[in-house]
Amino acid sequence: MKKAVALTALAGVAALTLAACGAAPEEEPGAGTTSAAASDFVPCMVSDEGGFDDKSFNQLGFEGATKAADELGTELTSVESASAADYKGNLESLVSEGCDTIVTVGFALSADTVESATANPEVEYVLIDDAADNDFDGQKDAENIKPLLYNTAEAAFLAGYLAAGYSEAGKVGTFGGQNFPTVSIFMDGFKQGVDHYNAEKGTAVEVIGWDGTDGSFTGGFQANETAKTTAKNIIDQGVDVILPVGGPIYQSAIAAIEDSGREIALIGVDADFYETDPTTQEIVLTSILKGMDVSVYEAVLAAGQDEFDAEAYVGTLENGGVDLAPLHNFEDKVDPTLVEEVAALKEAIIAGEVEVTSYLAE
Repeated sequence: MKKAVALTALAGVAALTLAACGAAPEEEPGAGTTSAAASDFVPCMVSDEGGFDDKSFNQLGFEGATKAADELGTELTSVESASAADYKGNLESLVSEGCDTIVTVGFALSADTVESATANPEVEYVLIDDAADNDFDGQKDAENIKPLLYNTAEAAFLAGYLAAGYSEAGKVGTFGGQNFPTVSIFMDGFKQGVDHYNAEKGTAVEVIGWDGTDGSFTGGFQANETAKTTAKNIIDQGVDVILPVGGPIYQSAIAAIEDSGREIALIGVDADFYETDPTTQEIVLTSILKGMDVSVYEAVLAAGQDEFDAEAYVGTLENGGVDLAPLHNFEDKVDPTLVEEVAALKEAIIAGEVEVTSYLAE
């Protein structure tokens, strides 16, 4: 797969780019390059329980798959899951509809994706955010699955350093949907970034909601009262920056911020919240980006051109698969020196001079 890299400069801040990933691939197929069989290609996609309008995880993947289908001269067949109980049935229905490639969104679909792929070896599967290794032996459980993985700890490390430097309270917070590796990787990278800031500056900024092993979780990925209460409990401990990890639960964090009556900055995940959800524009400091739209686009496009590659893709700072969004409305609120330090830290991570640990670090 081609490695898509994009660099978006932060306006008004010299010598810094906090890059927003999501550039077009190196080569765009022209209108005349679609194969004769492209119109017969049937790409399909199933969401997790967050749905395709979650302004985050599912939406990015959907946009990438739709773009690829459009360029291939075909139409994406998609189905939304209302709950985890829908996953198996939705996959069965897509197989019965003759799908050639099925994209499944999220680690929660991993077991059902493996089961479907094993039963249907002629179908190609693209699994977002999971290695398809449910027996944890270090190998994929089905050869016809392409895992799309993202070492978001690297970008979250930058966000943690930024949050620590921005915080006036000396306390920043985070919480997640469930304590799965694809969720805690954000929280752990964030904490590592705060710890690095403390080591560099001799400060003692606290991280509320994650201790490096366990922390605050809502038990699911819905925007509901449980998520709002979880956010409130963290906010009540005095944080002035909060990182919710888990699709729509950020909406509950916003409600808790509004109820607090305090100025608390939000950090988004997966997509640039400033762009995908305008209601966040006054409070979103930055977002930790996953280039899911680009990697899904490339995987589906390759499949439609009979070039499906089942090798796992891992997004990093180096290949642009993960990154930080621009500061947008916070450009004038963040010390330019801090912004420059974050940019330098990004280059140091890419160069291997600063180590960020995660289950995807290798």
